[in-house]
Amino acid sequence: MNFTKFPRRKYLQGPTPIESMPALSKILGDDVGLYVKRDDLLPGAGGGNKTRKLEFCIADAIKKGADTIITCGAVQSNHARLTASWSAKEGMDCHLILEERVKKSYKQEASGNNFLFELLGVKSIGVVEAGSDMMAEMEKKFEALKKEGKNPYIIPGGASNDIGALGYAACVEETMAQLNDLRLKIDYIVVPSGSGGTHAGIVAGMIGVNGGIPVYGINVSRVKDVQEELVLDLAGKTAEKLGIKNVIKRDEVICFDQYVGPGYSLPTDSMVEAVKLFSQNEAILLDPVYTGKAAAGLIDLVRKNGFKKGSNVLFLHTGGSPALYEYLETFR
Repeated sequence: MNFTKFPRRKYLQGPTPIESMPALSKILGDDVGLYVKRDDLLPGAGGGNKTRKLEFCIADAIKKGADTIITCGAVQSNHARLTASWSAKEGMDCHLILEERVKKSYKQEASGNNFLFELLGVKSIGVVEAGSDMMAEMEKKFEALKKEGKNPYIIPGGASNDIGALGYAACVEETMAQLNDLRLKIDYIVVPSGSGGTHAGIVAGMIGVNGGIPVYGINVSRVKDVQEELVLDLAGKTAEKLGIKNVIKRDEVICFDQYVGPGYSLPTDSMVEAVKLFSQNEAILLDPVYTGKAAAGLIDLVRKNGFKKGSNVLFLHTGGSPALYEYLETFR
């Protein structure tokens, strides 16, 4: 795959580690070898997967002469934090539109990512009710900023478009090079599946490198069929952008929706267990919204023989641990 034809900033400082998780593997019966790709260690204020996507999105904004970034997310959005982070690094203004997916969940004085928005110098935060048309809300802000003489650029939620997803197609090349160097055979990859850009980019990239490793997405909000269609559509657009000739088949996009619980960002017992198992056995901090629920899915699939005995499973840690500090009551 040729990524040199796309504008790209240099935010990464080399490959993120792939680590074995022997203690967790042992606790779960040692039938499956568990590994983790540490994208929580990516640069940016607090780390996380969106840095890979923003290498491409912010580069596209700069190429188009933008001086201001507008993006959206939930009230504790990791994507919003990292967009604010890299906007600050580039000397660009950042404006956020936050969706209050859980009623009365936004508090200006909140900890976690909300505090970091302030610390990173976000210029404005608009809070809208659940179900709002987020693109329309961002376009309103776009027009208002244009009238002020700014040249804004909109990055969609999660940087999940065919520009942002390039970051995770590139991540597949990085990962396969590491696995080949380590002589490590991975039989399954498990990823959090939310706005869909990370999952879609990995699916497209896996086709592009002929990697042949099944990718399992653990949903954090939507039902299975809806999420699979969203990921399939974006993976197809990403593959087309990269000039990948192989068509992505419907059965190559696999999602599990059993671990969402009562809704997006709402705690579950299995999430709490997963966060504690990772922290107390592997010294790895997960987040309560994405990686915690994805890890709950990983753990449950191991327990229910969802992976072949003797196989190796790679879990993609997409970051988000700053949000833990707004969930103290959930864990205490």
